[in-house]
Amino acid sequence: MIGVVARPEQHDIVSEFFELFKTPWEFCRQDATYRVVLQGDHEVAHGSAELVLIYGTRRRAEDADAPSGPLRRNAMLSWKGERIPIYGAAVTFPSERNVLDVLLEDTKQPVASVTRNGGQTVVRVGYDLFEEVQYLLTRGQPAAQAAIPALDVHIAFMRCCIVECGIPVVEIPPVPEGHRFIVCLTHDVDHPAIRFHGLDHTMGGFLYRALIGSVTKALRGRLSLAALRRNVVAALKLPFVHLGWADDFWLSFERYLAIEHGLGSTFFVIPHKSDAGRTLHGRAPRFRAAAYGVADIADHVRTLVTGGSEIGLHGIDAWLDSSHASAERETVSRVARVPTAGSRMHWLYFDERAPEYLEAAGFTYDSTFGYTDAVGFRAGTFQAYKPFTARHLLELPLHVMDTALFYPSRLNLAQEAASEVVLAIVEKAEHYGGALTVNWHDRSVAPERLWDDFYIDLIATLKDKAAWFPTAARAISWFRSRRSARFDYVRQENGALRIKVSSAPCEDIPGLTVRVHTQPATFTDLPFRGTLDAQVALT
Repeated sequence: MIGVVARPEQHDIVSEFFELFKTPWEFCRQDATYRVVLQGDHEVAHGSAELVLIYGTRRRAEDADAPSGPLRRNAMLSWKGERIPIYGAAVTFPSERNVLDVLLEDTKQPVASVTRNGGQTVVRVGYDLFEEVQYLLTRGQPAAQAAIPALDVHIAFMRCCIVECGIPVVEIPPVPEGHRFIVCLTHDVDHPAIRFHGLDHTMGGFLYRALIGSVTKALRGRLSLAALRRNVVAALKLPFVHLGWADDFWLSFERYLAIEHGLGSTFFVIPHKSDAGRTLHGRAPRFRAAAYGVADIADHVRTLVTGGSEIGLHGIDAWLDSSHASAERETVSRVARVPTAGSRMHWLYFDERAPEYLEAAGFTYDSTFGYTDAVGFRAGTFQAYKPFTARHLLELPLHVMDTALFYPSRLNLAQEAASEVVLAIVEKAEHYGGALTVNWHDRSVAPERLWDDFYIDLIATLKDKAAWFPTAARAISWFRSRRSARFDYVRQENGALRIKVSSAPCEDIPGLTVRVHTQPATFTDLPFRGTLDAQVALT
């Protein structure tokens, strides 16, 4: 059990942190003893704990080992091959007291220190952990640090500190029973049919990219001749599509059902057409408006539902107030003929109050928090988390988006380079667990994008990694099951740990796992459903 001492204004942040690092903890009680105490540097609660973890930058009179360096802002740390960006302040400590290898990346000065006094170890870490957690889950990381799962690394560092002190760590990792991590395949439906577009900017962009852009890419070796031919033929077929004499080559719903056969996927659809919506400061750009509304593709939406896919809202103004959120949700639910549980805002419009409005409208999750111009970890984690303005709604972070990878105005990666970037994220999912959320737009498997082979290869790779592929709503159900878990007790006696834990039933989703860390690279997994009462020998 970890005892935590924190300022009252940090209690919600602390509670959410320990939903992500799912290990036994509580706010310190005067009548209790703890093997581990976690505190900020504004509080003192050493007591008889074997390990005291103190995060913060303040120099204290009672410190045996006070910070020795000046405050650094927006520092980059290194730790065991991982990078840790610090968005608040950081301080350094005397070099001779550092055994944790937490260093400023540029100067190699230590940002942590260790002192031992009798049977107690005190670890000072020179930044405010909960300030970092709040920043990551509200503002999020800048695109320059997108490749770093900062919050997951913070959890790994704390776990390592405890285990290296000889104290076992019992946790429920974000890993579904029988799998290594979760994959949520999602699709923003922005342009479901090219026949919805006349002489507008979307049509102009298509013709330019299908003809001039394709020829340019082919000459540079970034597009095969077969792909060039597909794009040119599609452009030539365009009049016949509008006349109804040729199939609409942007209609890709059946193609996705075939590619994802047997896997869960979620399609976010726009409620009504010709509405650009608003920003926080006025009307949004006119070309944000979609040329369709969900009623225009009603038959396709119902086919997706019948095929096992989930339908969510691709919101316009739902993020701005609950009345718009309710109206947009009702529109999609009425057409799909099933309740709409989740949302993702069109163009990823969002702010800190959006979760509050979406929750009031009846949504149980959102999946907007990500990048338009990068791929990776805006929230610093693979885990679904509860935004601080919500009571129950969970945010499923977005990690990989096709347009961010390939658009010339964004990363503009060739497919080989994009594969390297995405595989690096997949490797982190294997290591940390959680849910890797992918957004492949509806027309991205059609001319002129032709990103279908990349997507098919990505799914094959993820299948080989033993991932679980639920709809976004089912993934959220699994995270809720994990959040519901409670440790009845964890007791060390006679060379063993006795563990009892219980959680809400999870009949149609994978079970949970209790993981017992006894050494930095050694752990024992105990899968369970509902209740676990087990004993683990300590070696």
